[in-house]
Amino acid sequence: MRPYFKSVILLALMAAILWAAYFAWNNLRGIAPAIRPPSEDISRVINTTDMPLELARGFGISIYAENLGRPRVLQLDPDGNLVASLLSENKVVALPDRDQDGSADEILTIAEGLNRPHGFAFRCVNGCKLYIAEADRVAEYLYADSKASGKKTIVNLPGGGNHFTRTILFTPDNSRLLISVGSSCNVCEEADWRRAKILSASPDGTNLDVFARGLRNSVFMAIHPVTKEIWATEMGRDLLGDDLPPDEINVIKEGENYGWPICYGNNIHDAEFDKNTYIRNPCSEPFETPSYIDIPAHSAPLGLAFIPESDGWPEDYWHDLLVAFHGSWNRTEPTGYKIVRYKLDKDGTYIGVEDFISGWLQEDGTALGRPVDILVQPDGSLYISDDKAGVIYKVVRL
Repeated sequence: MRPYFKSVILLALMAAILWAAYFAWNNLRGIAPAIRPPSEDISRVINTTDMPLELARGFGISIYAENLGRPRVLQLDPDGNLVASLLSENKVVALPDRDQDGSADEILTIAEGLNRPHGFAFRCVNGCKLYIAEADRVAEYLYADSKASGKKTIVNLPGGGNHFTRTILFTPDNSRLLISVGSSCNVCEEADWRRAKILSASPDGTNLDVFARGLRNSVFMAIHPVTKEIWATEMGRDLLGDDLPPDEINVIKEGENYGWPICYGNNIHDAEFDKNTYIRNPCSEPFETPSYIDIPAHSAPLGLAFIPESDGWPEDYWHDLLVAFHGSWNRTEPTGYKIVRYKLDKDGTYIGVEDFISGWLQEDGTALGRPVDILVQPDGSLYISDDKAGVIYKVVRL
């Protein structure tokens, strides 16, 4: 081979190595905790009083159910049984605790053969119905005795893309079904009008329309117990470095635009993506709605739940918000992997923040688990799903 061709091949090889290194640095740094196997089985090492998980004073934790694959959304059914969507198993299951010993007695399949099921909701008006959000649809079922029957697709949704989880929630008056649909990409202008939005439909799936837009990936929603407003967690885009953009908690109001893809956080213009020149800040109100609370970048906030005004909870917890930080996968120094308590007054005014449960992220760079959803109960207990360890935890007051 001539020296010229050898030089060309060598240069091409060096360019490929440099490109691979650049790609890995921008896209995969800090991914180890998310993908590396846990150093221990969390169901064997967890207990109520000691590490590896550190809880707020006065609370203990145990395993409620295990060997679940990737449990995600949690709800109670009309009979009071815990129900979970299992993303990897393509199922929705019930996990009853009939003897009230703090752990599930069995795993009952409610619906199976689904397409990456995530959000679900119950609505009981002249009988109970179960609504399940799959990657490409929302379907309605008749529901009784932990069994779903008569599947009927009521809303078709865009499938594929980067963000395939779909979450649903009925408005406080039970009259409208909200459907969160994430973006197809990291950052882009969407071709499908249903993407990067929270949609609204009648309970039968008709009258599908936009409720709020500019939401890159609002995977979970919750209703504030006092104001009845919709709150949602929002994952910011990648590839702006370790500390930008912030992830968000938003108060979702009908008709408003929350900025994505050209704005993030407190009305910050994403000039890296949007190269247009403006006379004024394109992200300022009233055109865009700012985040309500900024969260450290790449924390990946998922489930959120409000603490009720109940005798089961300490009074200083009333009205506070718990948020599950699933944990970063593309940050040099990993962040998240914990449950955070946001202190609020009864009207939702932000006061402060502190960790409620931490310890999933280990010093050796592995993660024992990744918390997903939170289901709070009036008696001072709560359930947490973990789609890395494949378990559901139960937290109780000691």
